Amino acid sequence: MHAARRVLQHAATSRRQFSKFAFVGAGKMAEAMLAPLQETTIEGATPSVSFYDVSCAVAKRVAEKYPQLTRAESLDECVDGADVVVLCTKPQNCDAVFADLRPVVQSQKTPPVLLSILAGVPMETFRAGLGLQKVARAMPNTPGQIGCGVTVWTAGEHKELFTDADIERCKGALGALGKEIYVEEESYVDMSTSISGSGPAYIFLLIEAMVDAGVQEGFSREVATTLVHQTILGSVKYAMESGEHPAVLKNSVTSPAGTTASAIYELEKGNFRTVVQDAIWACYRRSLEMGGLDSNVGPGRSAGPKPTTEFPDMNGN
Repeated sequence: MHAARRVLQHAATSRRQFSKFAFVGAGKMAEAMLAPLQETTIEGATPSVSFYDVSCAVAKRVAEKYPQLTRAESLDECVDGADVVVLCTKPQNCDAVFADLRPVVQSQKTPPVLLSILAGVPMETFRAGLGLQKVARAMPNTPGQIGCGVTVWTAGEHKELFTDADIERCKGALGALGKEIYVEEESYVDMSTSISGSGPAYIFLLIEAMVDAGVQEGFSREVATTLVHQTILGSVKYAMESGEHPAVLKNSVTSPAGTTASAIYELEKGNFRTVVQDAIWACYRRSLEMGGLDSNVGPGRSAGPKPTTEFPDMNGN
């Protein structure tokens, strides 16, 4: 009896349909997803993951780095039987990608979900270019490679076409990168590009500037790097755990007529916060431009897509 039960259990396990993710494009952002996805569980099992890149050098590098993934030799092989096709190519290559990918996805018995991580390309572009209706759009960031990223994503106005399994697969894949935040309107994805999507580059520039200053003062580059890394890491953790407004935390470090006050004075004199905000607005405008949308947004400007719903808080309210 027990032996028979074990046989039945084994048979059921062997028939289990694992989710399959097919990555079209295997560049840096694709890697940010591939690294954690190979170790996550979706629908009770580790998903099957295949990838394809037109660059043999890129495909070879990724295959050597992640030998447990399946390197496809063609788009057909990569996409065949996929539940979710993750599009990770360059936005400017969309037309060429659509020409090759459309007949492949259209030939599938069950049309897959398309999950795009391309900056600035609206979901309607994929619906028109690929003939797929179930399109989700996401903006992850590179810290997702170590499970510390944040991704804003949406299924947009066609969410009712998605099954519960479709949503679970998208949430599972994006959640493997760190925190995933679902929004009802696509315009929030463009906004997030300027903050969380491109944000790591701003932080890395700050790190570089602080390390260089430390070296100028006389620290070795190794020590200066450790000081800056730990200062930023600790400050972020402290801000998150304390729940205090950043101004309160800043003021707690700033003594009257002290060293920090002198540094803050120079930053404010150089319009530090305005420069940061202008950079974020410039990034947002570029995202809109890439999608063919009106980019006349920002302080003193009036155009651009405006959300019609209020952004939910982190509790989903």
